[in-house]
Amino acid sequence: QVQLVESGGGLVQPGGSLRLACAASGFTLEDYGIGWFRQVPGKEREPVICMGTTGFSTTYIDSVKGRGTISRDNAKNTAYLDLESLKPEDAAVYYCATVMPRGRPCPSYATQLMQVIGVWGQGTQVTVSS
Repeated sequence: QVQLVESGGGLVQPGGSLRLACAASGFTLEDYGIGWFRQVPGKEREPVICMGTTGFSTTYIDSVKGRGTISRDNAKNTAYLDLESLKPEDAAVYYCATVMPRGRPCPSYATQLMQVIGVWGQGTQVTVSS
């Protein structure tokens, strides 16, 4: 069964950091680009950052640039999102998803990425509050 499962969400104080994990099963994650997305109630899901199979990454939200890092552990078939200096506006449900087709690099623009998503995870809630 092809599946992505996110973990690592929770309550974080402003200024803190967290690591979200995206564990893949049923396929080899390193063969695909992988993106992280977030969604708050009443708003559309938006791309945060994406990493292609070559390791090159693209950040789509200006406020995350310099604070967010995407990485992979191919031995664990898992991708990660590290966010630091968290702000209240980072609070959201975070999702990971694959980029289709296999081997496709991450698009340059967020709207393009939303059109080439394959498998979604179920999401993990991040709350930023003191």
